[in-house]
Amino acid sequence: MLQHVEEELKAIGELSGEGHTKAACELVVHPVYGRYLVTDAKGRVRINRAKIQEEERLDGKYLVRTSDDTLSAEDVALGYRQLAEVEAAFRTLKQRLELGPVYHRLEQRIRAHVLLCWLALLLIRVAEVKTGKTWREIRSAMQRMHLGRFVGANGEVWQRTETTAEQKQILTALGIGEPPRFLQ
Repeated sequence: MLQHVEEELKAIGELSGEGHTKAACELVVHPVYGRYLVTDAKGRVRINRAKIQEEERLDGKYLVRTSDDTLSAEDVALGYRQLAEVEAAFRTLKQRLELGPVYHRLEQRIRAHVLLCWLALLLIRVAEVKTGKTWREIRSAMQRMHLGRFVGANGEVWQRTETTAEQKQILTALGIGEPPRFLQ
């Protein structure tokens, strides 16, 4: 990323006038690159080396706080990591169902949401354990299975793509039968 910012700054340096100003402003307000840049007194954009060193010092570290003092640091870290995995799994499910953001105020709805997140993680864990693959690998393989609608003079037919060897292996490991090849 730093190399990309340096290349952008070099390209901006070769510009002049309004093009230079516009490109420099776009880079400074960029949501990712902008935090590593500073503007000097003359308005020139520079890389903020102090900010980079500060962030390098924190690479690979995170802070987790809990009110439960009976948990060990390892348990808290594991729980936090699993929470992130649950949220990622739920995000995947919501994307496939094309759901928008979910906001809850009532306790029963919050509890139901947490339960659904937990069930999503449980299903993912079961699939990972039974197949010996990561969720990303399972999802990637299964997303290549499609259902096509074909219309002709004699009517329409819905046909599924052929099952790949990897998909068969996943379905077998999960104890799920292969979906029908033709639906109509």
